[in-house]
Amino acid sequence: MKLLIEVSSKNNLYLDNTNGIILALDNYSVESIVSFSVDEIKEIRNNTSCEIFVKINKNLMNEDIEKVKNILIELDKIGITGVFFYDLAILELKRELNLNIDLVWNQTHMVNNYKTCDYYYSKGVKYALLGKEITLDEIIEIIKKSKITSMVEVVSRPSVAFSKRKLITNYYKDLGKEKTDELIIHEKVTDSNYLLVEDSNGTSFYLDKITNGTSVIKELFENKCQYIIMREFGIDCFSELITDTKNYISNGCIDDDYVNKYKKLGDSTNFFFKKTIYKVKK
Repeated sequence: MKLLIEVSSKNNLYLDNTNGIILALDNYSVESIVSFSVDEIKEIRNNTSCEIFVKINKNLMNEDIEKVKNILIELDKIGITGVFFYDLAILELKRELNLNIDLVWNQTHMVNNYKTCDYYYSKGVKYALLGKEITLDEIIEIIKKSKITSMVEVVSRPSVAFSKRKLITNYYKDLGKEKTDELIIHEKVTDSNYLLVEDSNGTSFYLDKITNGTSVIKELFENKCQYIIMREFGIDCFSELITDTKNYISNGCIDDDYVNKYKKLGDSTNFFFKKTIYKVKK
């Protein structure tokens, strides 16, 4: 099992504490707190042996295609490990350009069953970032039954939605108030708070609570999950967490003190132990 991280600042990439890093690409990624230019990615590639994945998970417009094509060619030359993709244009461009670069299927809520994962695998996709709305049992079923290499996000402030609209700008404009880049809203049905973050691409929605999946890492390890992901945004003890997690994995996930220590991240396990059930409202 390998540990992948996504940082929230360029000041510390924690490259000595992890197996790999996810770098969001400037202008072509969403639901990330910090993004990197192609030149910055090249520099990082030249200075680390860690696996590097680049996130290009934005819906692409026709005018984006030629630019993204050139970017993929550049990334292929420097030997990054893979590209997280949302728009199927990325899959088509890989085939059209005959690139060696591997792809990570990253269509959020749609990555939820082993048959669809196998379909994408048959089209040349090596990895899948499994949806955050499925249970641990469903995750393990995909790991066991699909040929695709599964990735599971275990600790993060989870992203739940994205809109291309500048929702915070519009909200404050209607109120006649000065805009901020972040906003907390309360959703009454689930009695949950959500954090909205706006940037040049649009508005990202995050659950305003840390998902603490440290307790599920051992079971994922035992079922041969190959990658787990931790995202720094909102986690103050991130450096300590990833160092301890890497050691925990290296030692076979047998240290119960690790799980007890990180109860400090909270008791929210999101959907790992909670099924999503849809009912017809009468």
